[in-house]
Amino acid sequence: MNKTLGSTLLVAGTMIGAGMLAMPLTSAGIGFTFTVILLVALWLFLTYSALLFVEVYQTADADAGIGTLAAQYFGSPGRIVATTVLMVFLYALLSAYVTGGGAIIASTIPQIGDEDTTFKLSIGLFTLIFGAFIIIGTQSVDGINRILFFIMLITLGVVLALMAPKITIDNLMAMPIDKALLISSAPIFFTSFGFHGSIPCLNHYLDGNVKALRISIIGGSAITLIGYILWQLSTHGVLSQTLFLQILQQDPTLNGLVEASRTITGSEMIGGAVKIFSALALITSFLGVALGLFECIEDLLKHAFNYSANRILLGVLTFLPPLFFAFFYPKGFILALGYAGQMFAFYAVVLPAALVWKARQKHPNLPYRVIGGNLALLLSAILGIIIVLIPFVVRAGYLPAVVG
Repeated sequence: MNKTLGSTLLVAGTMIGAGMLAMPLTSAGIGFTFTVILLVALWLFLTYSALLFVEVYQTADADAGIGTLAAQYFGSPGRIVATTVLMVFLYALLSAYVTGGGAIIASTIPQIGDEDTTFKLSIGLFTLIFGAFIIIGTQSVDGINRILFFIMLITLGVVLALMAPKITIDNLMAMPIDKALLISSAPIFFTSFGFHGSIPCLNHYLDGNVKALRISIIGGSAITLIGYILWQLSTHGVLSQTLFLQILQQDPTLNGLVEASRTITGSEMIGGAVKIFSALALITSFLGVALGLFECIEDLLKHAFNYSANRILLGVLTFLPPLFFAFFYPKGFILALGYAGQMFAFYAVVLPAALVWKARQKHPNLPYRVIGGNLALLLSAILGIIIVLIPFVVRAGYLPAVVG
């Protein structure tokens, strides 16, 4: 039970990243009602796809990574494709989190040398401090994540309490300015429920306990959904759609949203609370993503190259590339993150659907089977492919662009 709780919070902590705070800007033109409908639909969809991994893990060892699962059913080509997509995605995310964490530390310590030197030292300090928990082990990540997650929830509660008295029904009843925005924003909200890269390490941590993994996935994603809806309720309820659009024109960033919220509520505390929440959300996401990448590299070396690396070496392989890019190519991973949704859609939707399709053919009588049958597998794979294509349609000008 203790491990199940920790795994549940790891799922939620990985999803509730700093990007949550920018979500209202993405949904500005949609309105609260349709934003909630979109969030619930994507939560159901991605929780379903995560449970597909639970089903297929009944046929594999507890320490098997996603690459090993893919190799089990699709041979070496499956391992190569699955591992490459997952590692590129996780490295891109980790690079962004390392950069963001470095910026937080740089803003709180005295300047050392010039600004660039301070920033690079801050990046290294952030990675060293929180990367150490990953190297020590999943149990240490579980411990620190619990503390940070509960502080984050308290901080979010303060923010919501300060904003709640300003909520108006008229603001919440705003309709979409363009219904096509529902389609355009889907990939951005889609990645907000992304924790699937951490499933292998959670399964390993839970010793392959199918019931515990199911509880962790459903519970953790449900906590995230509730948090997202409450945050959208507060921001949409406080800021009118007209004001939202003005923010997008003047300052289409998180800072613009925070400043507008602070001005309307008349509370200086909300600015500080949002900053604290942002830092904690970034750290918990960093821990979840880094743990998933660490286990992915370990799985690759152990099962593809028959090499058991020690945790120090695995830590170097996990954190050195993001540090390198954060130091020298900050624009490189911003570009990579632009395509993160497509990579995420592949390994979080298309891959598990394909794996379960094959697993059901080989193991027709597995104890746990996700509802929906093979038709649901096919529909989910098709929907995943559509979500992959939406950003390209937006760039081509056939769908309206959104912030996010």
